[in-house]
Amino acid sequence: MAELSKERSLEETPTWAVAVVCFVLLAVSIFIEHIIHLIGKWLTSKHKRALVEALEKIKSELMLLGFISLLLTVLQDYISDICIPKSIGDSWLPCSKEAQLKSENKGRKLLYFSDPDFSYRRRLAVKGDDYCSKEGKVAFVSAYGIHQLHIFIFVLALFHVLYCILTLTLGRYKMRKWKVWEKETRSIEHQYYNDPERFRFARDTSFGQRHLKFRSPLTLWIVSFFRQLFQSVTRVDYLTLRHGFIMAHFAPDSETTFDFRKYISRSLEEDFKVVVEISPIIWFSAVLFLLSNTYGWYSYFWLPFIPLVIILLVGTKLQVIISMMGLRIQERGDVVKGAPLVQPGDHLFWFGSPRFMLFLIHFVLFQNAFQLAFFAWSTVSKNDHIYKDLLILRLDVNQKIL
Repeated sequence: MAELSKERSLEETPTWAVAVVCFVLLAVSIFIEHIIHLIGKWLTSKHKRALVEALEKIKSELMLLGFISLLLTVLQDYISDICIPKSIGDSWLPCSKEAQLKSENKGRKLLYFSDPDFSYRRRLAVKGDDYCSKEGKVAFVSAYGIHQLHIFIFVLALFHVLYCILTLTLGRYKMRKWKVWEKETRSIEHQYYNDPERFRFARDTSFGQRHLKFRSPLTLWIVSFFRQLFQSVTRVDYLTLRHGFIMAHFAPDSETTFDFRKYISRSLEEDFKVVVEISPIIWFSAVLFLLSNTYGWYSYFWLPFIPLVIILLVGTKLQVIISMMGLRIQERGDVVKGAPLVQPGDHLFWFGSPRFMLFLIHFVLFQNAFQLAFFAWSTVSKNDHIYKDLLILRLDVNQKIL
């Protein structure tokens, strides 16, 4: 029984085993660092300044996670030795007592079919409970719980970075069709149709036919909501926004030379370096999510809808902004000269701040990555919890036998 419960220290471990573990960890770390360095050199050679800064922020996040891991490792024993009354320890649990009893019964059933020589890879499952159980209390957070939290933070960071990269990749893929629209601006047909000396009614232009039909705010929001679900950026919207941007920032003769698509692509990269960073507010939202994972709150039903509602509101608002710019064209007059000229402005956004819109997108990306990471972690931890129950039950059986 003593051999089953005792953990070997480094003094009792073969030096070759310690050397092998250290060698593997160092090799993996150096390999990852080298890959990140090569990616940085490649982005620098491609003059992707924003993506290079995003890579540096990813490295900063990895350093922060390493520091958190170090703190969890150093303070693990001290935290697990903090004891609280059982009445407090049984409050705000993620699962009901009935579910925990069912899990223990399931572990007992599995024990009958397990290998007699079965042993768990670590004894974190029972390490933090012995000290407090002698005093009739429970650990504030057991060593096994800290071990699980350690893994969850790593999984969360991994999913967040991968999710942001996937979003950037899908965004650039969606922008590929804009190449064709950008080439059209160099054609003779496009220049003739948008002749600066040509007069037309605003309602007869393609942009006017799409956005000047709905004037009621309620109707405008309803139509904009459904537009984002299909083709959010149409050819006429792209060309009109391009024309308005060039007229506001460049000379009129830049219409055939300025590449608006490349400008949007660079802007997307600038935004990527913002959303890939986990700000303190975003970390605080993660803490609130963990707090809401309490039995009886049913957060798994309503919490996933919060990012969905936010992203639908953001998409609808962006569509409304385009339509409002179209309505301002007709307010200046029924007749337009050349292409419809829209005038973007910060006042069209919520609180007059486009950065707030970017923050909402950042929040949605993190929440989606958080919930995916939480699902993956909880699935693995559930199986890990069964192994823990098997170990505890086996120790109890051995104690009775001895």
